[in-house]
Amino acid sequence: MSIGTLNEQPLHAALKAWYARDGDACEVPLDGYVIDIIRGDLLIEIQTGHFTAIRSKLRALLAAGHAVRLVYPVAVEKWIVRLDPADPDHGTPLSRRKSPKRGAVVDVFAELVHLPALLDEAAFSLDVLLVQAEELRRRDPNPRRGGRRHRRRGGWVIRERRLLDVIESHPFETPAGLAALLPDDLPESFTTADLAAGIGRPRRLAQQMAYCLRALDVIAVVGKRGNAVLYRRNDDLLPGITSS
Repeated sequence: MSIGTLNEQPLHAALKAWYARDGDACEVPLDGYVIDIIRGDLLIEIQTGHFTAIRSKLRALLAAGHAVRLVYPVAVEKWIVRLDPADPDHGTPLSRRKSPKRGAVVDVFAELVHLPALLDEAAFSLDVLLVQAEELRRRDPNPRRGGRRHRRRGGWVIRERRLLDVIESHPFETPAGLAALLPDDLPESFTTADLAAGIGRPRRLAQQMAYCLRALDVIAVVGKRGNAVLYRRNDDLLPGITSS
């Protein structure tokens, strides 16, 4: 077993295997960290959880002069599997259902809000993978200890996530790439309510998106409409998103 894989979760391991190419080196110690994939001079980090957990690592690697790509999966389709609590060793499924929630590329802003300025670094890039995944849940005998989210699931907690397929890859190398995620039909001056309606997501995510795009000078504050802040696109930034 390689360095750094002892506590590796199935989703992370599967994404690393999918992303790696012939000639890549995996799980390599470098500058006090273990790097998921090294491809020539490029360091590739796969993050399936919160960006706050990897923020200091990314900043340190960039400060050391490395080129870094962060890979983040968003589940465009997800199946929830409940495991039989009477069979904890083998994880026998009790049920499997498709979640009504569908992810989209813009969901990355919920995490990017923790480090928006990194995309302004020439050596940093972001790759958002749209995936199909399974989420395995087990019942906790003491659901009260897990907080509100834990209780909302009726005591069912996530045991692990598994990759089923990678549907699309959306790489971003510059702030201009993120500009392409703004809806085409936004008014010239818009609020986060307008943005939320345009992307079909809650206003909270629209606020996070606006925060990131403003930090990268993709949009600018131009006034207020009542209590709502008004934004406008910076026209000198051209869309640069690509898919593969």
